[in-house]
Amino acid sequence: MNIRGKATSLDIAHLAGVSQPTVSRALRGSPMVNEETRRRILAIAEQLNYKVDKNASNLRAQQSGTLALLLFEDPTSDESHINPFFLPMLGSITRACARRGKDLLISFQQLSNDWHADYGDSHKADGLILLGYGDYLAYQGKLATLMSQGTPFVRWGAVLPGQPGLSIGCDNIGGGRQAGAHLARTGRRRVAFLGDASSHYPEFLERYEGCDAALREAGYGLDRALQVDAESSEDSGYAAAQVLLARGLPFDAVFAASDLIAIGAMHALAGQGLRIPEDVAVVGFDDIPAARIATPALTTINQNTTLAGELLVERLVALVEGTAADSERLPATLVVRGSSCEAPPD
Repeated sequence: MNIRGKATSLDIAHLAGVSQPTVSRALRGSPMVNEETRRRILAIAEQLNYKVDKNASNLRAQQSGTLALLLFEDPTSDESHINPFFLPMLGSITRACARRGKDLLISFQQLSNDWHADYGDSHKADGLILLGYGDYLAYQGKLATLMSQGTPFVRWGAVLPGQPGLSIGCDNIGGGRQAGAHLARTGRRRVAFLGDASSHYPEFLERYEGCDAALREAGYGLDRALQVDAESSEDSGYAAAQVLLARGLPFDAVFAASDLIAIGAMHALAGQGLRIPEDVAVVGFDDIPAARIATPALTTINQNTTLAGELLVERLVALVEGTAADSERLPATLVVRGSSCEAPPD
């Protein structure tokens, strides 16, 4: 390839037999370019030692080339205020941005702040990825504000009909069904649920409903008298288990809405002399690293955080580029470990 001077995107377009806009899209990682064409363009660009002028490209597109990740604080037992569930997803998001030549601005937010107005109006980034939200009903209004401002955003959370914007989430009902079916198979009949199973926390509610459906298919269901509200933290799980124990109602299993709640509950149960899983089986949800090293190791529902991070970036880039994108639920997978694997005595 004999190119005099510095190679341009027009040179690549000529050699690849495509238009210059197609070259630009391929170099940005746009899903509008098929994989074969993208690889051909990238190979030619590499041979020509072509470097993307990000500033010029962004000026033409009136974009910053930056995506913002807003991470909302969670109650934790330390000073991090970051739910450990989000840490591997954060790594996946960072890698996905790098592959697309996007800079990533990470900002730690309190839900009480006017983050929706700040990022919607400041043009700090071309679009937002939102992780964590607390009370969904309070959060929903801020999502509607982002929509009215025309701010592209994608969030991790429950995928609900008619909700503002685009969401990537887990099949929480399916995961709850797997937890309930597993507990039924191991002979558990009185299953307690720890977590706020209401419209304020729709992911927890879906997990409750899925578990209840599976238990009903086995001939019984969840008893609301064995449900205790809890946020996703070990301290909250410990306190919720204490409330459950104080009620004095019999139960032989606990399904916790998150692993952090489950691990806190296990400490409270063990403190009362209950054996896990012999006396009480415990199942969590998330499959965070701490679930593997809990004592006993925690049975849980795995969510694919790697794929989630990739899809959050993919869908946001599509929205920024004006391409159609849809919400999506990712499958959940039961991971059986020592906290539930034995059936109680007859």
